Amino acid sequence: MGTVLLAGAANLVIAVAKLVAGLASGSAAMLSEAAHSVADTVTEVFLYVALRRGARPADEEHPFGYGKESYVWAFIAALFTFVGGAGFSIYHGVDTILEGEASGDYLASYVVLAVAFAAEGVSFLKARRQVLGASRRWNTTPRRFLRLTSDTTVKAVYFEDSAALIGLVLAAGGLGLAQLTGSELWDGVASILIGLLLLVVATVLARSNMSLLVGRAVPRRVHRQIAADLAAVDVVTAVPTLFTMQIGPGDILVAAKVDFADDATGAAIEEASDEAERRLRERFPEIRYVFLDPTRGRPGHTHTEGGLPV
Repeated sequence: MGTVLLAGAANLVIAVAKLVAGLASGSAAMLSEAAHSVADTVTEVFLYVALRRGARPADEEHPFGYGKESYVWAFIAALFTFVGGAGFSIYHGVDTILEGEASGDYLASYVVLAVAFAAEGVSFLKARRQVLGASRRWNTTPRRFLRLTSDTTVKAVYFEDSAALIGLVLAAGGLGLAQLTGSELWDGVASILIGLLLLVVATVLARSNMSLLVGRAVPRRVHRQIAADLAAVDVVTAVPTLFTMQIGPGDILVAAKVDFADDATGAAIEEASDEAERRLRERFPEIRYVFLDPTRGRPGHTHTEGGLPV
């Protein structure tokens, strides 16, 4: 939550500064960057709501909690970036190229861009440290973690801060070329590129949240490890069926059919089930629910993962 609040505060201050510089200079790239920061600020508000709403405890109507509501608000945030940020930037860039509006005070724009880069950099470094720490905990690469994580808030802040830094470089490049050549074409091109950058980020985040809303399984490596841990429990002979679902940021549901040895007693099966749950939660603290359906072992039965032989 601290990452979201820091990013939101930085974006709000930067949006005002960019807007003032954009109106003073008439630069399309600066106004696009102002729209970019406004979109990011509103996005942070949605992400904050996502964190608060998704963290509510389970109740009778929602026995698995409200974790998936986080994905609803994060999806809305991605749509706002798509419409508010990308749409405005591309439209204003095309308009500048066609109309050739002249930029005014370049110095003020450069100062605002430099200050904005420093502020966005601080927010990005905080998000990056969080991503690196999480990827080490999951024993994976930062790139893979960002692609597969169910924590869409951290993912959104990281991608938005990265896009913000790239957008600032594009805006500075467009202004510099416009000043050197005397042609506002470059200012308009920079604005369009910023819009396309926001379009890509919004699309990636929207698709990720949609997948989680539908009910995405855990990564295959984690799935295989869960199956292996279950199969390693005493008196377990096979795990014919294993289903997993990410039911919220950091919350995983595990449901499996487990074959036990034919001579296993009821007490042994109960003890093995408790041991399996303990092992899974010890390895993956994010596992919140474990449902095991005990069955008797069948000769020649194949241990499968999601219906596929392992």
